[in-house]
Amino acid sequence: MLVYPSGLDLSTSALRLVERELAAHRCRIGTRWRRLTCGRQALLTLANLRCGHTFAQFAAGFGVGLATAHRYVSEVIEVLAVLAPTLQEAVTVAGTKVFVILDGTLLPTDRIAADRPFYSGKHKKHEMNVQVITDPFGRVIWASPALPGAVHDIKAARTHSVIDALAKAGVACWADKAYQGAGGTVRVPYRGRWDTLSVGQQAVNRSHAKIRALGQQAMATIKSWRMLRKLRCSTNRITDLVKAVLTLHLAASA
Repeated sequence: MLVYPSGLDLSTSALRLVERELAAHRCRIGTRWRRLTCGRQALLTLANLRCGHTFAQFAAGFGVGLATAHRYVSEVIEVLAVLAPTLQEAVTVAGTKVFVILDGTLLPTDRIAADRPFYSGKHKKHEMNVQVITDPFGRVIWASPALPGAVHDIKAARTHSVIDALAKAGVACWADKAYQGAGGTVRVPYRGRWDTLSVGQQAVNRSHAKIRALGQQAMATIKSWRMLRKLRCSTNRITDLVKAVLTLHLAASA
């Protein structure tokens, strides 16, 4: 296999964060020697998450075995996932905002062959459902654990107790029609065909759509980590993967 140098569209602050947390982790578990230094292992993981290439490609590029590359990346993802904010921490941050935006996104996965709970009727393929809370500027505050793609957005939000947590904190929340009937502080657009809505309702829906568009921008930012565009891992590891990306995203936007 041919190997060539390549650039990575990330700042050195992300590399330093991962390197620092990995060094602390190695110290805790008493690691004596590794084929790659903390910096190289951190770079391997960032490249994997950002570019989404296969482990075989990265193993060749970093001069390690396939199993070693997989083990190194999995280790860093677990370290980063622990640093992701909990829902309660996110709600505390959301309480300082005028409002937040709640939306769901579906992450495609190729590791499910014929398991209906993971099949999304919307996109006609197997996916994982992740709920995301963003602030009024479209910056991600929190991402939920992953659920099977067949789970509806409102059910996913209730499963994670997002609606109750926001209502208890008194945080206004904008969401799309998928959250109709959520109650609490969640505000959704008026239902019905556009030509059947009153002029006032149409104006409200237009304003509502402009606000929610910021949430869509946040989704695009998260999926700039190309590993999330096509998941090639066990569904049991996707939650940690999402949390690791969230940690890196929050560190970069701090």
